[in-house]
Amino acid sequence: MTAVVASYKDAVTIMNVRDDLVSTGIPGDSIKVDKDHLKIRVMVPEQTKSEIIEILNRHVPAEIH
Repeated sequence: MTAVVASYKDAVTIMNVRDDLVSTGIPGDSIKVDKDHLKIRVMVPEQTKSEIIEILNRHVPAEIH
């Protein structure tokens, strides 16, 4: 498993990202939302990392790492 972390400009966007990830089949327990720091962390297998980054990029993150 690998972690992908993305930062966004507001909490509403983070919740939209979470909903998008869950609707594509990512288990909710693999997603951690940090509303205080406006970040979302997704734990995924290495082989699906690029798909997750694509989903995160749809919501125009400030940063992905």
